[in-house]
Amino acid sequence: MKSTVILFKSNGMGVAPDDLSKTLVKNYLALLKEEKKLPAALLFYGEGVKLICDDSQVLDSLTALESKGVKLIACKTCLTYFGLIDQVKVGHIGTMADILTFQLEADKVISV
Repeated sequence: MKSTVILFKSNGMGVAPDDLSKTLVKNYLALLKEEKKLPAALLFYGEGVKLICDDSQVLDSLTALESKGVKLIACKTCLTYFGLIDQVKVGHIGTMADILTFQLEADKVISV
């Protein structure tokens, strides 16, 4: 079985105005959680770590994906940089080595 990982590098999706970017990621994750074929992992770094923290509009979708077996890994260095280590609500705090391992073991890596 092929594995896919999805990278979240921003607090939204794509290069767009902030409100549009957040609407896009909310819609994307809501649709993804309804799919039968799910990615092995969602990886968060840079401003993407904000998606798994307090006040994120996508926590419900991320929680649902995690309950279906999708690994959620957030960069500890990034969380520390933004002062968010204590605000993580879903997923696991990992290292860049963890993120690299998931990328290298995946058959496909998608960056959104």
